[in-house]
Amino acid sequence: MTPNPPHPLNEPPTLKDIEAARDRIAPYIRHTPLVPAIALKDAIPGCPHLWLKLDCLQVTGSFKVRGAVNTLKSLSQDELQRGIITASGGNHGLAVAYAGWLAQVPATIYLGSNVPPAKAEKLRQWGAEVVFEGHDWDDANRAAMAVAESHGLTYIHPFNDPRVMAGQGTLALEILADLPQVDTLLVAIGGGGLMSGVSLAAKALKPNIRIVGIEPVGAPTLKASVAAGKILELEATPTLANTLAPRKTEPLNFEIIRHHVDQFVLVSDEEMAEACRWLWFELGVAAELSGGAAIAALMTHQYQPQPSEVVCALICGTGTAGL
Repeated sequence: MTPNPPHPLNEPPTLKDIEAARDRIAPYIRHTPLVPAIALKDAIPGCPHLWLKLDCLQVTGSFKVRGAVNTLKSLSQDELQRGIITASGGNHGLAVAYAGWLAQVPATIYLGSNVPPAKAEKLRQWGAEVVFEGHDWDDANRAAMAVAESHGLTYIHPFNDPRVMAGQGTLALEILADLPQVDTLLVAIGGGGLMSGVSLAAKALKPNIRIVGIEPVGAPTLKASVAAGKILELEATPTLANTLAPRKTEPLNFEIIRHHVDQFVLVSDEEMAEACRWLWFELGVAAELSGGAAIAALMTHQYQPQPSEVVCALICGTGTAGL
């Protein structure tokens, strides 16, 4: 396995990096469906031109595999053979476990106690070693980074890595190739890796596209930081959408997002759950709470499109919230 020339890890990925990631990961991921929200019993009022990007149908059940595989395929043989490690709210861990399975190298995943047991079991099924540490991702991440340092393991950050961002940005390349007339992207935000990659790619290809970020009411990590003009660390993140609940972002993600995201919306756990129920009833799509965030922003009218506006909502992760 020959690594590509390294991209500086303290600089955002370029459009060229994201296009290279698309080619690099193509054999290992799915070009997921982009479907119109039509033939519905209860259409969302005021949103007649809605499309859904179903990355909940991605390998391991979320977009995270894009960034993890791009990073894997960018590592040297020495970095791989040392074994890989990360901390996760669940989905990034599954993606890294899949990457480890592809490369046949050991993968260790640190989780907070707020991660559902079903995700931990799925991680083990992919062959990863699972370690619980602390309550949330921030606690687990500190432990994972310390172990990576002391044991010489290769650490893959879930959002603060341009290789991860470039992989996530391939979502925007797919959306704009399949729906070039799209006006607005609705994207859930956790730590900011997905939003960083998607907003960079989308704005590079279509500068006038509107990017809307959705966070839980209990974890307004980026909204609060952007409003303050600096990175804030939240004291707690009381939300069941644990994949959207790091207590703080990182400088690289913060700078990208504050320059590329046009609007932030906050939705409650129950509003995300209602959106997940809608997705299941209307489209047979099983989404976790984070996967329902974009739809929740529309159902609550916190984002109100113009009558002719073409909107794409990213359904980013699978789960049973709508079942």
